[in-house]
Amino acid sequence: MKIKKGDTVVVLTGKSKGKQGEVMTVLPRANKIIVSGINTAKKHTKPRRANEPGGVVDRDMPIEISNVALIHKGKPTKVGYKINDDGTKVRVARSTGEVI
Repeated sequence: MKIKKGDTVVVLTGKSKGKQGEVMTVLPRANKIIVSGINTAKKHTKPRRANEPGGVVDRDMPIEISNVALIHKGKPTKVGYKINDDGTKVRVARSTGEVI
């Protein structure tokens, strides 16, 4: 996957269009990511232990990876790969050609 945990992304489509956030979790098998503060849903929880409160909790839900773009130097960009002369594979911003 071209987007990794810790990257800053912007949402391109959907109800959270235009919002930015940090990638918290990557789900490669489902081709989805979880971004903090984006695509939140209300989850009704029941107290499981004596000291744990129940109630309604906001929970970040997965979003399709094709609906987000990586932010590089303040602008959304596509991500590509390049192999250096020493054989290491690095991520490259398609818009500028710089190593991310």
